[in-house]
Amino acid sequence: MLVLGIETSCDETGVALCDSRSGLLANLLHSQAELHAVYGGVVPELASRDHIRKITPLVREALDQAGVQLSDLDGVAYAAGPGLMGALLVGAAFGRSLAWSLGKPAIGVHHMEAHLLAPLMEAEQPPLPFVALLVSGGHTQLVKVAGIGAYEMLGESLDDAVGEAFDKVGKMLGLGYPGGPAVATCAEGGDAERFRFPRPMTDRPGLDFSFSGLKTFALNTVNAHQPLTSQDRADIARAFEEAAVDTLLIKCRRALAACGCEHLVMAGGVSANRRLRQRLEAQLDARVHYAELALCTDNGAMIAYAGCERLSVGERTPLSIITRPRWPMTELSPPALCSGAQ
Repeated sequence: MLVLGIETSCDETGVALCDSRSGLLANLLHSQAELHAVYGGVVPELASRDHIRKITPLVREALDQAGVQLSDLDGVAYAAGPGLMGALLVGAAFGRSLAWSLGKPAIGVHHMEAHLLAPLMEAEQPPLPFVALLVSGGHTQLVKVAGIGAYEMLGESLDDAVGEAFDKVGKMLGLGYPGGPAVATCAEGGDAERFRFPRPMTDRPGLDFSFSGLKTFALNTVNAHQPLTSQDRADIARAFEEAAVDTLLIKCRRALAACGCEHLVMAGGVSANRRLRQRLEAQLDARVHYAELALCTDNGAMIAYAGCERLSVGERTPLSIITRPRWPMTELSPPALCSGAQ
């Protein structure tokens, strides 16, 4: 089955072609980071307009790269949520309309399920059940995965997601946008012993997260050391990253023990963080799985793969174009049991 995947949930336009037998045939991504950098964050209206400009050229380029025609497609998958409503509508309207014009089935994909499934595109897949750590700009979640669509929420952030906290600390330090990768880079030159930041909600039982207090602690530290030197910035970035990584590590260890699982899947943009990968691999009594770096952040390949998994068993999205800026992943069902299949 050859599926076109379209990702427009936020500030990156992703288009990919995935074949159920041959694997990934094309994977193109247009980042809007430069467009939004001047504002220090994503401007939803500008994001939507840029998706409109880029989506058609990217689809054409992906088809050319893969050496296929629109008529060769067996289905179209698009991100239907969660995300920015306007941005989602661009991809959903384009993908659903294209599928209708070709007489092909379409499927609206859950953005976070696509992130969760991205590591399964690797040659070595984790055995079921496993625990998944989903870490991105909008989500921090621990999920027990019994199968595709069979998800039990173990814990999630009660306020800021860890990726959002990274971005905000990057802004505090004047590191530009996007702040997350900039904080990680800056932290490389930092002294891990100079500052000790709190590990929020690790002194009590449970698997939920909270990063707003950690973000405030970082802000207070920044304000207390004005004007900041380059070393101050590096030391604060290192302290923040160490605290965030330790917090995720502690919660992952608890989740694995509670579920009796020996495999952890890590997905989402923050899963590209080098220190987080190293710490989980070194200190968890479990095998850690994650996607290649290009598939950690938002991309069309994960949408195409997740869509292929559901389209291949007959699941379909009706002609109505429905997007959901908020969409709990626990509302999903295994593909074979989906009552919405048509």
